[in-house]
Amino acid sequence: MSAAAQRVTSALRNTLTPTAKRLADALPRHVVDDIFGQALKRQQGVSMKYMLEFGAHPIEKQLILSAQFLHQELPVRLAHRVAELENLPFGLSTKRHVLKVRDWYVESFRDLREFPTVRDHSGEEQFTKLLRHIYTRHKNVVPVMALGVADLKRELRAKGGLSEFPEIHSFLDGFYMSRIGIRILIGQHIALHDPPQEDHIGLICAKCSPMQVAEDAIADARSVCLRQYGTAPEVDMYGDSNTAFPYVPSHLHHMMFELVKNSLRAVNDRFEDADNEPPPVRVVVAKGQQDVTIKVSDEGGGIPRSGMPRIWTYLYSTAESPIDDLELEVEGGGDGPAALAGYGYGLPVSRLYARYFGGDLQVISMEGYGTDAYLHLNRVGDSAEPLR
Repeated sequence: MSAAAQRVTSALRNTLTPTAKRLADALPRHVVDDIFGQALKRQQGVSMKYMLEFGAHPIEKQLILSAQFLHQELPVRLAHRVAELENLPFGLSTKRHVLKVRDWYVESFRDLREFPTVRDHSGEEQFTKLLRHIYTRHKNVVPVMALGVADLKRELRAKGGLSEFPEIHSFLDGFYMSRIGIRILIGQHIALHDPPQEDHIGLICAKCSPMQVAEDAIADARSVCLRQYGTAPEVDMYGDSNTAFPYVPSHLHHMMFELVKNSLRAVNDRFEDADNEPPPVRVVVAKGQQDVTIKVSDEGGGIPRSGMPRIWTYLYSTAESPIDDLELEVEGGGDGPAALAGYGYGLPVSRLYARYFGGDLQVISMEGYGTDAYLHLNRVGDSAEPLR
């Protein structure tokens, strides 16, 4: 980290205390004004196609241009999120874990605003070090926010509560979509400094094989299922193994793992006491002119029609909620459970990953039989980030 960034971080620790509620009570006036001033600026979206073309042959000049763009853009995006975190409904802004996330965003905002304009290779190298630090600082944002929302859910339930929170769900959709974008921009810049990988341009694989990524995700999901149940249904795959298109493999793995995990759990639960072997989960990969579509089908009994809208909310889950385990994991410095099972985050966050690059995720269920999930992935790569 640069000396300037270290000074900002030290100053922030002295001014922003864990018990602080409002920013105006914790930070100097000029800092608060700067945050909300930046939050009024428009965010600039980029597309996968642009990132591929820009990073195809990274040279010193391009890396400096990338650093200059991030130096201007990231504070705007962070400020938008800080402004939202400061004004959430139902008292969510005052929850301990939400304040922690807000403080991380403020800290990163101040680091970036204090950093001098990037003008040469040396400045770009120092800026990249700062980006690595910010990237690590924000690694636990999703599980920590989940704990804050879980606190609110418990509180409202104890008071007789509400069953739906459209304002909270709308905020979380925007917040997590923004987080995906911030981490893609930072991760892409950092990855351009790493040793080159075959067919990769930063985080993006120019020839990503959905069949191969699906196979890896299936193996991981079956391993989790085996640990939990002692058995795991088979998974049959269908599709052209030669299908390839530009995509971020880690995003695709995350989505496929979640979908297959859900199907395996549903089938195991339904056929736990059956004498016969449970039916396999089926994964089909198809390539169209615009999309690569992956269908995950199971015979796990399906979801009641009345319950379908709830699968996309962040306060609903059919799994047992391991709040205490997650609290210990986060407080201990770990990354938190990858799937966040029990919080209802898996499907809505997976849909955000799909939509970030112009795709989508749809679930169609037949109660009493099973569920089909359709993962649509934009293979053209020309869709700009869905910013708001």
